[in-house]
Order: sequence, then C-alpha cells, then structure tokens
Amino acid sequence: MSGSIIAILLAGLLVAYLLGSIPTGFLLAKAIAGIDIREHGSGNTGATNVFRVVGKGAGIAALIIDLLKGVSAVLLLRWLSTQFNVMADWQPWVLVVAGLLAVIGHSRSVWLGFSGGKSAATGLGVLLALAWPVGLSVAAVFGVVLATSRTVSVGSMVAAIAAMIFMGVTGQPLAYLVVAIAGGLYVVLRHRSNISRLIAGTEPKTFGS
Repeated sequence: MSGSIIAILLAGLLVAYLLGSIPTGFLLAKAIAGIDIREHGSGNTGATNVFRVVGKGAGIAALIIDLLKGVSAVLLLRWLSTQFNVMADWQPWVLVVAGLLAVIGHSRSVWLGFSGGKSAATGLGVLLALAWPVGLSVAAVFGVVLATSRTVSVGSMVAAIAAMIFMGVTGQPLAYLVVAIAGGLYVVLRHRSNISRLIAGTEPKTFGS
C-alpha cells in the first residue's frame, strides 16, 4: 500500500475511535435530566446506568446509539478499504482494528477524561457489522440470559464469551476470531466490579427483584 493510502486508513481508524468515544449516556443524561450520570447510580456512562437513573426511554436510546457507534466504525473502514483497494488479506485486520478502537473509545472516551461505559453495546455493533449471523446469535444469547437472570451485567459477560465461540464454530476469518477474543475479554474485564458484586450477592437486578 502507498503512503497516502496508509495515511487515509489511519485517519479512518482515528475516526473509528472518535465515533466510539461519543459519550452517549453522559449527553442523554445531561439533556434529559440535567445531571452528570457519573455521579449517580453505578457511576457508569453506559446504557444500563442511564436506564436505571434517567429512565427506560433514555436507556434504550443510549443502547441503540452505542450499538450504532460500533456498526458505523466498521462500515466506515470497510468502505475506505474498498475504495482504496486494500488487499483482501489485509481488509479483515483493518476492520477489526476499527472495531477494537470503537470499543476502546466507548470505555475510554477522550471527552470524559478517558472514562466511559463497559462497551458491551458497542461491541455488539462491531460484531453485527463484521458478521451479522454471529452478532444476531450473540444478541439472542444476551436476551435469553437477561430474561433468566434479570441482570444486564450477567447477560453482557455471557454474550461476550458466546461471541468467541460463535466466531470459531462459524468459520469466520482469523482476524474476526481474534477481535472476538480480545473484545470479549475486554468486556469481561470492564465488568470486574460487577463480578465482585455478583459474588457478594449485591449486584442489583435490572428487571424485577
């Protein structure tokens, strides 16, 4: 690849991070309730805390927008790599780097002093853009576990682990399997405080008692 194409792709990857870093939950909580969501509930800026603190509508909006951030980051780099004839062997790796940057951007937002959410929704968006059958399967796992446990953190972590399995058994490119493993482990690590509360029996239910 020429230097100019590499520069364009690097600029695209920066945009992928910036897309992920849009602080959706923070902005919605400010606009709707006039609060800094980091000072309420779990202190997290993700959709779950917005749901609990601000309300169902705001939480669903945050979830959808955060998911679209992951989708948009991957689609942008897919378009760029196609427009500039990036070699087929390289394209999957370019896409997964874009996805990882969006996930990191969500949890380490430059606009919030490199803090943020736990990246589950943005990660799901990345999966949907990379391999939609895997993304839909992971979403189904999340839905079943959430309905059973009534706890978003449990659903998110099980879904993250399921993503690794589905990428492997469906024969996706190695790059996609790598990002599923890296992204899945990152999501689980971002839930360390939830794991501690689950062990202690103090993790709040999202739905029901």
